[in-house]
Amino acid sequence: MDELEQKSTEPEFWNDIEKSQKILQRIKNIKNKFEKYEKLEKAWDDLKTLNDLGLEENDDSVTEEVKTGIEILKKDISKFRIETLLNGPYDKNNAIVSLHAGAGGTEAQDWVQMLLRMYTRWAEKRGYTVKILDYLEGEEAGIKSVTIHVIGENAYGYMKAEKGVHRLVRISPFDASGRRHTSFASVDVIPEIDENIQIEINLEDLRIDTFRSSGAGGQHVNKTESAVRITHIPTGIVVTCQSERSQHQNRETAMKMLRAKLFELKERENKEKIDGLKGPQMEIAWGSQIRSYVFCPYTLVKDHRTNYEDGNVQAVMDGEIDEFINAYLTRGQA
Repeated sequence: MDELEQKSTEPEFWNDIEKSQKILQRIKNIKNKFEKYEKLEKAWDDLKTLNDLGLEENDDSVTEEVKTGIEILKKDISKFRIETLLNGPYDKNNAIVSLHAGAGGTEAQDWVQMLLRMYTRWAEKRGYTVKILDYLEGEEAGIKSVTIHVIGENAYGYMKAEKGVHRLVRISPFDASGRRHTSFASVDVIPEIDENIQIEINLEDLRIDTFRSSGAGGQHVNKTESAVRITHIPTGIVVTCQSERSQHQNRETAMKMLRAKLFELKERENKEKIDGLKGPQMEIAWGSQIRSYVFCPYTLVKDHRTNYEDGNVQAVMDGEIDEFINAYLTRGQA
């Protein structure tokens, strides 16, 4: 085989390798789901056997054990059901999540910090890794904007339920008069895009700026001349990364973010063409919220898309948001 013939067959060879890897990954995912199903089925059989034995021997001591087992099994089944619904083309991908303060000033910036803590707690409970990519602290307190990378299987599938405007109602700790304030923050979620997906980026369309990292310091940034901001001139999309230790790493991560945003833009444009729709961008203010978190005069978190609500606000802020996500993902499935 001469050199020209070899070069012509190389792309086909690597394409075959990629297809094989995807097939093997799909087989592995199906196998994992089947094993989880078998585990749930065995747990049900064990509980049924235990319950039958208790009835035969008139032994009430197993009642509590069976009740506890049933509650655990119900939660496991609910979790498994959600996993089976995450069958979108990018649901299994990592997620890039951006939080921005809206109407409410310092109060809204503090609200962004609270949401960041909530999502970090939620991710940690799931065994996900959270990495801060960009961080702009507030003028007096809180955070103006922050972008995080949520790394783990199905991260985007779950986090897409959080996309939208989140509303906070509470007695503001920044108001000496103790008045009740309403604040807003937006949450944007996009999947991390596989490098195999072709997104054409012309380098001439990019403006790349470097600057000194800034923000809260410590785990957030590394105060060196390494931060990178990339502007895609044709679309106006701006991405920033300042979390890595070198300018090269920040640039590489920023390019991944840009690819993901351009891909989302392309997908949205295609959908709008199909649906014949082009809805206006929702403002980060009253009337556009997907969920409300009320601390005063009563305590309640309510999702306005599903009407699911939870009165334990503190638990929600500590990352207990699975039921809200589940309610969103199962809409129309009952």
